[in-house]
Amino acid sequence: VQLQASGGGLVQAGDSLRLSCAASGRTFTNHVMGWFRQAPGKEREFVADITWNLGSTNYADSVKGRFTISRDRAKNTVDLQMNTLKPEDTAVYYCGARRSASRTYNWWGQGTLVTVSS
Repeated sequence: VQLQASGGGLVQAGDSLRLSCAASGRTFTNHVMGWFRQAPGKEREFVADITWNLGSTNYADSVKGRFTISRDRAKNTVDLQMNTLKPEDTAVYYCGARRSASRTYNWWGQGTLVTVSS
């Protein structure tokens, strides 16, 4: 399985950015795709996830209303639209995948850096 994250960059507070995760190597039926982030000196934290089959979503409270996760089953991609970015959103963002029946993410992408300046 390969997960390739892209789309990071340097933006100003209030700007928008769209991350994309290209998934390959297996079918993702009955899987959950997630975005996590890790800020300098902090642990990796959950941002959002989406079920591959139905597209059901969950968000961390800190991003609810600002970020939107989506998936394109034809293209095998999972996107994270990030609006109204804040300096505290600065982190390396990782996409991951897990089986729906498990709470453990088995596959991770390499991460993409998002820097939000004030």
